[in-house]
Amino acid sequence: MIRVFKHYFPVSILLLAMAEALILLSSMHVGVSLRFVTTHPGAIHSVGFLTPKAVIFAVVILGIMTAFGLYQRNSGEEGPWGDLIRVTASFFVGLIVMILIFYAFPDLYLGRGAFALAFLYAYAAILSARFLFMKFADHTALRRRVLLVGSGSRAAKVQTLEKDAMGKVQFNLVGCLPLSNEHGDYNNARILPDHGSILSVARKYKVDEIVVGVRERRNGGMPTSQLLECKLAGIEIIDLPSFFERQMGHIQLESLNPSWMIFSDGFQRSSMKDITKRAFDIVVSSLLLLLTMPVFLLTALLVWLESGSPILYRQERVGVHGRSFDVLKFRSMRHDAERDGVPQWAKKQDTRITRVGRVIRMLRIDELPQIFNVLKGDMSFVGPRPERPYFVHELAKKITYYPLRHTVKPGITGWAQIRYSYGATVDDAIEKLQYDLYYVKNHTLFLDLIILLQTAQVVLFGKGAR
Repeated sequence: MIRVFKHYFPVSILLLAMAEALILLSSMHVGVSLRFVTTHPGAIHSVGFLTPKAVIFAVVILGIMTAFGLYQRNSGEEGPWGDLIRVTASFFVGLIVMILIFYAFPDLYLGRGAFALAFLYAYAAILSARFLFMKFADHTALRRRVLLVGSGSRAAKVQTLEKDAMGKVQFNLVGCLPLSNEHGDYNNARILPDHGSILSVARKYKVDEIVVGVRERRNGGMPTSQLLECKLAGIEIIDLPSFFERQMGHIQLESLNPSWMIFSDGFQRSSMKDITKRAFDIVVSSLLLLLTMPVFLLTALLVWLESGSPILYRQERVGVHGRSFDVLKFRSMRHDAERDGVPQWAKKQDTRITRVGRVIRMLRIDELPQIFNVLKGDMSFVGPRPERPYFVHELAKKITYYPLRHTVKPGITGWAQIRYSYGATVDDAIEKLQYDLYYVKNHTLFLDLIILLQTAQVVLFGKGAR
């Protein structure tokens, strides 16, 4: 994993993105060369300076491919046909966007022949790069060799992360080195038989990184001097919470402790950060409001025709610092959805949802009126989803650190929304909180942009909608 602006990227995905960016940047030059060099060599200068056109083309296609989920950690899980469909759809949308850009800014126009060749070259080269990526991304040379120090129940979970959901190996776990004062909860087959120093074991197995999974660090429980020796020998040392954060994109509650939060490089606030995020919210919300106004009007009409007024639904939610506000949504349920007065989570095949409501929930259109909450300042565009006071009160009693999600403004979309499916239980709330805490710790404008782009995939493919 490589950390960019506080956000972790798999090395293989980052290398793929860089390779495809180079392909897209070079495509304009390739297209022009193929079009003019053999027939009219002197005409190549008539197309103007290519760099701005190449950059715009690369940014447009990369942005759309990101929105179609082609740079996520689980990229490729649908196999080569899934990537083929998504790349083809990305280039089709990209073609439409580039035509609109050429129409709005004639100086960027390249010429039909040259642009067609550039476009076809980029499409073919991207597919080839994807094929090579899927063939070699699991290469042993790209994997880190990891040694686990400690054998407690929390440390045992490291083994479960060695392979992702598709069965691809993420790192090579050479084994576990238990400490003498620990009760082993680890698979005996992975415990190393060596009894020398940690450094000697690390050198024997050519270890790149040591994960410290020691629960009790006081009274000599932590082999500090030996770990320092490894550190000075050039071996990276990482604690268990940071390891889970890096590998899973969330902060595991079970391994979390206050001292780690205090001394970590995240959970930071500043006036400049707040001003930048607020400006970002206003710009994005205003643009989205203008672009979706026809959808607003059509949805309002359909809701009114099916079940009358009110068209918009107000519901009390908990915002930043625990302050309550009324969130706005298009009404997607019957008028008597909570006739007994007790708040309820939405369920699969919920009978309270209207026919129009089912469609607008699937497409996330019911969330659009929250743009007004963002413009008002009650919400941000990106952040943890706001919950109702009843659920917040209940979950805060059952889940440690739950109130920490209220240290930032809630959002229309968020890291938990694109990484975890819709949840309606306490266990789901725990899983989503782990993603929310990752956002609270690492949120930057860069991460907000990534979340916005990947939210498009949730809308397009209906992930997490209910």
